[in-house]
Amino acid sequence: MLRRLRAEDPRFKAMAFTSGLNLVLADKRADSTSTDSRNSSGKSSVIELIHFLLGARGDKRSMFTGKVLKQITFQLDMDWPGFDGLLSVSRTGQRPAVVRLDPDIAQAGEPSLFGYDEPAEVPVEQWNQLIDRSLFGLGADHPGVSGRTLLSFLARRVSAHGFNEAGRTFSRQSAADATTNLAYLLGLDWQLADGYRQLSARDATRKQLSKAVNDPVWGRIVGSTAELRGQITLAEVQVDRLRGQVSAFQVVPEYEHLKEQADALSRHIKKLAQDDVIDQNNLDELQQAVTETADVDVDYLQPVYRELGIVLSDQVRRRFDEVEAFHHSIVRNRRRFLDEEIDELTTRLAQRRSERAALGDEQARLLRALAEGGALEALTALQQALAREEAALAALRHRFEAAQTLESSARQIKAKRIELQQAVETDLDERSQQRREATELFSRFAQALYGTRDAYLAIQAGPESLTITPRIDSDNSRGIGNMVIFCFDLTIAVLAHRHGRGPDFLIHDSHLYDGVDDRQIKAALELAAEVTQEEDLQYIVTLNTDDLAKATRLGFDAEPYIGNTLLTDAHATGGLFGFRF
Repeated sequence: MLRRLRAEDPRFKAMAFTSGLNLVLADKRADSTSTDSRNSSGKSSVIELIHFLLGARGDKRSMFTGKVLKQITFQLDMDWPGFDGLLSVSRTGQRPAVVRLDPDIAQAGEPSLFGYDEPAEVPVEQWNQLIDRSLFGLGADHPGVSGRTLLSFLARRVSAHGFNEAGRTFSRQSAADATTNLAYLLGLDWQLADGYRQLSARDATRKQLSKAVNDPVWGRIVGSTAELRGQITLAEVQVDRLRGQVSAFQVVPEYEHLKEQADALSRHIKKLAQDDVIDQNNLDELQQAVTETADVDVDYLQPVYRELGIVLSDQVRRRFDEVEAFHHSIVRNRRRFLDEEIDELTTRLAQRRSERAALGDEQARLLRALAEGGALEALTALQQALAREEAALAALRHRFEAAQTLESSARQIKAKRIELQQAVETDLDERSQQRREATELFSRFAQALYGTRDAYLAIQAGPESLTITPRIDSDNSRGIGNMVIFCFDLTIAVLAHRHGRGPDFLIHDSHLYDGVDDRQIKAALELAAEVTQEEDLQYIVTLNTDDLAKATRLGFDAEPYIGNTLLTDAHATGGLFGFRF
C-alpha cells in the first residue's frame, strides 16, 4: 500500500494514506471568485506524481522535469512485498533517470542480519524491473506485458485520456496491447493474447514493406518476385559460364616467359616481312634494269656516211671499232653485276621464306600452349569474378525469398489469426473458472450501483485481438460509462491482488465521477469502502467536496476516510504544490 506522499519543499501538501478508502478532497473556499477553479488544485497531479515516483518516463513532456518543479525532490513511502518496514522512493526532475531507494531493495539476495543496506540510487529501468517482479509477479521474460501498463489500469491518468474507455489506458493504445495486459490481471492466457500483438506488428511491417515495393527508390531494393526471377536466371547463366571457365582452366608453367617468346617471334616475323618487301622492290628494279641493258646498234653509220659522200679513213674506222669494243665491255660488266645482285636478292628472299615458315611453326606451338591455359594470376582473377557473381546471385535469391515472403505474408497472417482465434477460444473454454470469477465480481459491483440491471464481462476471441468488454444495461450516458470503468477497475484490482498478480492499491481521479448521479456516487464510495476492507486493499480517490456532499446528503459517512490534507482553489497556496505555475 501507499503510505505517504511528500516533497523536500515546505509548500508541498504532504499526504498520508491508510488501508481501505482514502478520500483526497479539493474544496472551494467561501470567498472564491468566479475566476478561481479547483481544476488547478492538483487532484490529477497527485496521480501524475505517483506515476512519476513509480517509474513513469521523465522526459521533457513530464511536468516534473519542467523549469518550475525539476528542482524539487518528491518522495513516496510505501509497503513493499517481503519487507517489514516502509520503502521510501525519491525522484527529482533534475535527475529523472534515477530513483533513490531507502533501503536499497535492489541489492541481490535477501537482507542481511542487520536488514537491507543503506539507501542507493538505481536507474529507472531497474526500478521498473523491481516493480514488474515484486508488485506484479512478472518473470524475466514477459513480452507484451509491463508493470507500467498494468499500473496505468490501476491508476488511470486524465492526461493520457485514461477514462475514455474501460479497455484502454490511453487513447492510442492498441487493442492487442491493452487486452494482453488485462488478460494477465484477470488470470487469462496473456501469452496467447500477446499473439495478436505480435501478428499486428508483423502486419504493420508487411504493409510498410508493401508500400516500399511501389516506391521508385525502395522498389529497386525490395523488388517483386516476377522481376527477381528474370534477374536470377541471367545471374545463374553468368555463374555457370564462369564456373566452366574455371574448371577448364589449366595453369601453364612459365606462362609469362612463353608469352614473351611468342611476342618476340611475332615481332621477328613482322620484321622479316618488312625486309622481304624492300628486297622484292629492289629485285623488281634490278630485273627491269637487266632488260633495259643492251649493246648499241652502230651498223647504220657507214652507209649513212657513204650516202653523204664521206669516206672514212682506216684510222677513223679503227678508232670507231675500239669505241664499240669498249662499249660492249661496259654492257657486259653491268649485266654481270645486275645478275649477281639478282641472285643475292633471290637467295635472301628464299632464306626468309624458310625462316618465316620455321618461325611460324614455333609461334603456332607457343600460341597453342597459351590458348590451352594461362597464368595463375589469370585463374585467380577468374575465381574472384566467379565469387562476385555467386555473391550477387545469393543476394538476388535472398531478395527473392524476402519478396516471396512479403507477397505471401498477408495470407500467412490471415491464417495465423484464424488459428490464434481458435486457440484463444479453446483456452477461454478451459479457463471458465477465471471468467466466472471475474464476471461474478463485476456483476456484483455493478448491481451494487444499479440494482438488478444486467451486468457482465464480454470476453471473446476476436479476429484482431482478445476482446474484454464490461457491459451494464443502460442508456450509455457518460455517468454510467464512468461507473462501468469504476466497476471494471475494482474487479481487476481485486482479482490481481487475490492471485498475486498485482499490488494492493487502486487510484481514481475525480474526473471518473463527473456526470455520475448522486446515488451512484454514494453507492460507489460505500462499495469501495466495503470491498477494500474485505480484500485488504487500498482505494485512493480524489474528489471535489461538492461531489462528496452529494453522497453525504444521501447518508454516506465520509469522515473515517477523509485524509489529513485538503486541497483548495486558493490562488497562491491552496494547490498540491503550494504555489501556482
